[in-house]
Amino acid sequence: MTTTRYAALMRGINVGGAKKVPMAELRAVLTGLGHRDVQTYLQSGNAFFTTASGADESALATALEKAVEQHFGFHVDCLVRSGQYLRAVVEACPYPAAELQPKQLHVTYLSAPVTADRFAGVDQGAYLPEEFRLGDRVLYLYLPDGIGRSKLAEALARPALFKGVTTTRNWNTVLKLAEMAQLDAP
Repeated sequence: MTTTRYAALMRGINVGGAKKVPMAELRAVLTGLGHRDVQTYLQSGNAFFTTASGADESALATALEKAVEQHFGFHVDCLVRSGQYLRAVVEACPYPAAELQPKQLHVTYLSAPVTADRFAGVDQGAYLPEEFRLGDRVLYLYLPDGIGRSKLAEALARPALFKGVTTTRNWNTVLKLAEMAQLDAP
């Protein structure tokens, strides 16, 4: 069985005092699921692990959601993505990332693929200079003034556009995710 390195992207933990998940406990939960080389990054729900379980990303995310709920007493949405996928997200960025400030570029990870027609009702011209592009289970967001007051980010967060799990990371974190989820990273 092959060993694969993954990143777990948890949504909405340790924000504003809600859903407190200490990273040491999260690492223990992942280790308890049989994963190895467990690491966390920041306090906002980024974890890395290596596994030879053979389970797919969806099954790994579901197992982690159940374990977190059992351990902490509340549900947390989670996406699990392979290091290879995370590297591909960086490489496929349609914006000149090296020329932009990291706060200007974000990636929203989606739990399932979507097609462009899903976003046909979003009038991109109304939000300029902000814009987005669709990728493989991601939305790339160019937000010149950051995400904090972005009208486009607010419009794209509407549940009617996407009913699955979504979670957004700034470009610095996107790069760190791709780096830490490589197989040679313990």
